[in-house]
Amino acid sequence: MPDDDRLKKGRTTRAAVLGEDHVARAEAATTDFDADFQRFITEGAWGSVWSRPGLSRRERSLITIALLAALGHDEEVAMHLRACANTGATPEEIKEALLHVAVYAGVPAANRAFKIAKGVLGEGAAG
Repeated sequence: MPDDDRLKKGRTTRAAVLGEDHVARAEAATTDFDADFQRFITEGAWGSVWSRPGLSRRERSLITIALLAALGHDEEVAMHLRACANTGATPEEIKEALLHVAVYAGVPAANRAFKIAKGVLGEGAAG
């Protein structure tokens, strides 16, 4: 896929997952300094990986949450938890993914991610 097509597809996918408002804010905040980085993540993460047919957006969302939680990227965990409203990942599925984090990445990482999820998902996750 040519780069401009990958960029366009990436922007469309990014907006579908994270929301048009999020993407518009990211674009508005882009400067000459980080423009190449923004293009890189839009083409690479969103235009190449997230746009592939092999997994659903729901599945990619759960994998992403687990990886980000395991790595301790709390702000990104919260952002991708909010994106579950667009990808269809349920609180029950998120809970299961975070239990995997506890086993494979450690209880402290999962503990932190559960706390973030309870805050983002609200009462349904706190129950």
